[in-house]
Amino acid sequence: INAEYMGCTDIEFFHSPEFNLIMKRGAVKVALGGRSYAKGKELQFGAEARANMLEGVSRLSKAVAVTLGPKGRNVVIEQSFGAPKITKDGVTVAKSIEFKDSFENLGAQLVRQVANTTNDIAGDGTTTSTVLAHAILSEGHKAVTQGTSPIDMKRGIDRAVEVVCQSLRDQTKNISSKSEISQVATISANGESEIGQLIGLAMEKVGKQGVITVSDGKTLETELDVVQGMSLDRGYISPYFVTNPKTQKVELEECVILICEKKISNLQQILPCLEHIARSGRQLLIIADDVDGEALAALIINKINGKLKVCAVKAPGFGDNKTNMLHDMAIFSGGKVFSEDSGMMSLENFDPSILGTAKKVTISKDSTILLNGGGSKEAVEERNDLIQAIISKTDSSYEKEKLQERLAKLSGGVAVIKVGGASDVEVSEKKDRVTDALNATRAAVSEGIVVGGGLALLYSTEAVSKLLADPSLTDDQRTGVKIVLQALRLPASTIVSNAGGEGAVVLHKLLEDGKKSQGFDASADKFVDMFEAGIVDPTKVVKTALVDAASVAGLMITTEAAICEIPEPKAAGGAGGGMPDMGGMY
Repeated sequence: INAEYMGCTDIEFFHSPEFNLIMKRGAVKVALGGRSYAKGKELQFGAEARANMLEGVSRLSKAVAVTLGPKGRNVVIEQSFGAPKITKDGVTVAKSIEFKDSFENLGAQLVRQVANTTNDIAGDGTTTSTVLAHAILSEGHKAVTQGTSPIDMKRGIDRAVEVVCQSLRDQTKNISSKSEISQVATISANGESEIGQLIGLAMEKVGKQGVITVSDGKTLETELDVVQGMSLDRGYISPYFVTNPKTQKVELEECVILICEKKISNLQQILPCLEHIARSGRQLLIIADDVDGEALAALIINKINGKLKVCAVKAPGFGDNKTNMLHDMAIFSGGKVFSEDSGMMSLENFDPSILGTAKKVTISKDSTILLNGGGSKEAVEERNDLIQAIISKTDSSYEKEKLQERLAKLSGGVAVIKVGGASDVEVSEKKDRVTDALNATRAAVSEGIVVGGGLALLYSTEAVSKLLADPSLTDDQRTGVKIVLQALRLPASTIVSNAGGEGAVVLHKLLEDGKKSQGFDASADKFVDMFEAGIVDPTKVVKTALVDAASVAGLMITTEAAICEIPEPKAAGGAGGGMPDMGGMY
């Protein structure tokens, strides 16, 4: 910079020829004393892009596949805090994997999405979906490299998947008994019969629509705790209501319940109720549209001073659904829904009999469980029948979902499976398997079961083989069908291989016998009748795993370009007025 500009103002400098020269030479960071880096995108095309994505998928699939089957192995995952996590849950392994290479990571992220979607819809089958996605992508990549049209090939893959889904429906067997439910849960929990028996017992106690939760236990044994109650997905309005600081929960016993469909802001609205509670010495739970202002302040002050043991919770749901749920709670607790419109809350005509009751209420920051409500059994059953009748008449899937949610809260109890173990790591690993087993069991109850061990997919190859003879298929579409045909063998083969057997030999023998109930028990290394041995999978899980895997793998096969951000280079410490290098300290 010339001396004549050294003493000029910023505005004058930025209009100078020297500044324009600096900009042209890309040295603006020197002139302004800062650091800046241009962000760019890196592109890859065709076979190179697909090969790099396939490499990421292959590495992720290899890590996930080792967990498949009764003799599958564990995976140890480093965590940013605490002890490493040990798990056999496919989706947990997939979620923890991220590669340094951006294009490999693209493939891994897409397959991770397959596992997540399968987990969200079916709750299990994530390892199977990952293995299938890798198999379809791997063979598809080879075919495209040899000149096959990826678009036609994907159409062939989609046709084959439709045929397999129909074959799975044909193989499906509906379940209802406790022993069948226990069998499904046992298989999903990697052959642990104790977990299967507990889930079967839990479903028997609270019903198929009941609420079953999984929590950490305090003993070496896994236990089932079943109590009749109602759960709400709303917690306390203020943490000042907490009665147990260690667990950060509000625990009320033999409490009365005030249910109000309006917002409570004015203390006068609830004063008659509070005076009654203060005289009786009982504990109070308020469920209202909202509680704020002087009403909330008065409740908190009385709670802190020990004059009242009280808690306020927002009503769950929205609109008409919220009003209906409040009436459900009133019937469950033996009370009535209060509103100012009806005059129930005035000072002159307050009637204590309109308060509901519950033996025990446990409230966390985001959930409330009411146990042993004071409502009559006949009134609750009548309300259940009414909800069932509405479900049978409505066409809206959203309405049905909300009604079934209400029915589950009102009709079933709350079953809590407390997972025990000798260490936190063991409890965490076991809890993953219990959650998988619970989700698989719910899927089995809703859509039925097929033979397990990956054999339902193997036996579907017969229907796919018939599709190959369809004259309407083009050569490229037929290639897509063949890819699915090969992929269908892989889950069963992987299970046998993980058990130390020879997959190809076992699969050949099973297909030669032709009995669709016949299968290979990998845990005992013998051929058995799968239904009799209780080795079954929920149809929903198997179907969802295949559909999701084929969908994402098909899209990756048809990919011709991949775009990733070029990572920013790390700035050198102590340069140009920036913060000095801290040498890894933080």
